[in-house]
Amino acid sequence: MAPPDRNAVLDLAITLRLRTGQLVTALELLEETALREGQSIAGILAADSIRRAIRSPGSRPQRAALFLARLRELRYPRLTRLRESLAAEISELRLPAQVKLALPRNLDSDEFRIEITVRSNEQLKEALEALARVRVQLARIIARLGGDGGDCEL
Repeated sequence: MAPPDRNAVLDLAITLRLRTGQLVTALELLEETALREGQSIAGILAADSIRRAIRSPGSRPQRAALFLARLRELRYPRLTRLRESLAAEISELRLPAQVKLALPRNLDSDEFRIEITVRSNEQLKEALEALARVRVQLARIIARLGGDGGDCEL
């Protein structure tokens, strides 16, 4: 590793007190991104989004997690755009509060979670009717995640 890159990584590790696993992940993401973008590691660490994550308010573990999330966004831009697009689609569904939809973490799976929390039969009826109303959109989201793209019967 070039001296400027080595110094930037050392400063990062000291600033965030990265654990061994976090440091290994950061190094892998930094090397892959540097190769892909044709940029130095020091240059990547100097990017505004990365610097904001490192210097953000919160505890060091929170800042380290945010930093790694920003690195993943740089390394996997298409995946980041897909996640943002899916999140926007989910938001547009306007489901009742008792229905929660969860995308897989880092989109590393095709599992899509639907959680219903109710306290009465009326809330259950409302939740199920809301899901039935958006079943075509849910099927599209599942298909985009890589699951079965067929129509959903409710």
